[in-house]
Amino acid sequence: MKERKTFWDKNAGRYDRFMRRDRAAYEEMYKLIRPVVKAKTVLELATGTGLIAKQIVNAAAHIEATDASAEMIAEAKRDNRSAKLHFSMQDMFRLPYADKSFDVVIVSNALHIVPQPEKALQEIKRVLKDDGVLIAPTFTHAGNSFSGKVKAFFMKLAGFSLHSRWTSEEYLCFLRQNGWTVRKSAVLKASFPLTYAECVKSEV
Repeated sequence: MKERKTFWDKNAGRYDRFMRRDRAAYEEMYKLIRPVVKAKTVLELATGTGLIAKQIVNAAAHIEATDASAEMIAEAKRDNRSAKLHFSMQDMFRLPYADKSFDVVIVSNALHIVPQPEKALQEIKRVLKDDGVLIAPTFTHAGNSFSGKVKAFFMKLAGFSLHSRWTSEEYLCFLRQNGWTVRKSAVLKASFPLTYAECVKSEV
């Protein structure tokens, strides 16, 4: 994970500006998330600069927002105005929280850029309550337009590379194969197709 942290640490200050181009898709995503987190205890993984957490915190009871990058967490803390929102640096593969601690876990735009995303899902399952909800929106790059492929090429040159390239349906299938029932999904129009997935634990 050291290489990945270095990229995100170096680009933490530019992240919010980079994400502005997808503001409309994110606004739509916030509308989908707020009812799910209403009065709930929430864990967010790969929070980055806290874009999502800061937009939904008023609806939630409490949010623990985490990231592997120290610089991202420093950026996130800079303008945190809510006592209900706590930022910390954590490894999503080895979380310090007890089993079944959270009502909702959010991992946005991260599962496609980490090695062994299925292991991250196992750890999420551990800290999520049995009746809890996983919200996992992810850019689904495979099958995107020529312009999207050009963007992906230049992102790779900058040090950002994808570990998983999914179409929207492949991504939803990946979640199902790893023990999740997708109860709601939508493809939001962004720089790359953004597949919103809302899941619950599959019954064994």
